[in-house]
Amino acid sequence: MGFTIGGIRDLRPGTRRRGRASECTVVAEYTGLHGWDVVPGARATALSGERGARCSCGAPHCAAPGAHPLRHARTVPAGSTLREVAAAWAELPGAAVLLPVGRSFDVIEVGATAGRQALVRMERMGLPLGPVAVTPHGRAHFLVAPGASAELPDLLYRMGWDGARLDLRCLPPGSHITAPPSDLAGLGPVRWLRPPELGPAVRPPHARLLLGTLAYVCHRSAAR
Repeated sequence: MGFTIGGIRDLRPGTRRRGRASECTVVAEYTGLHGWDVVPGARATALSGERGARCSCGAPHCAAPGAHPLRHARTVPAGSTLREVAAAWAELPGAAVLLPVGRSFDVIEVGATAGRQALVRMERMGLPLGPVAVTPHGRAHFLVAPGASAELPDLLYRMGWDGARLDLRCLPPGSHITAPPSDLAGLGPVRWLRPPELGPAVRPPHARLLLGTLAYVCHRSAAR
């Protein structure tokens, strides 16, 4: 028999067990190796014969199906062990893996194509880089040091990009990003373009080191 979160059932118990074990291992890496808090999140499930997706939170008209923390879910804090993660996930089987923005890192978001181009350019330039993820709806997330959201307007001004129309923004502190291996809003999995490493994940680069390249590539992409 399957399990339910808010009325949505997974009818593949074998897949469920393997998926849960895999996610618990990844979450334990996030908490134990990289020092990130993790928040159990809702999932979206497309149901046969219905339009759109339903959210595992159970709300009939959820504004963000499969893209928000589960209500009353406890944060799995940085430093949690695999055993502690497994215990937390056992309370909310099938939960998505969400990372809170503004604690261990901020997030600069750009279009996925521009993000890929900028990442190649940065690697060639030897710039310090943290993890970079790409979402199924075409966005790239560059993890940078906390404080970027507050600094962004001044940084763009000082670099001469304040008057440009750029597809670039910092996600606000208190928001969350869906992390691999979870899917986002029923659209497909989030993937790492540049997976977290022990050093860069714990100490992501300051936004000012990456912003010039990101702004230039976003501007060039818009001009096309």
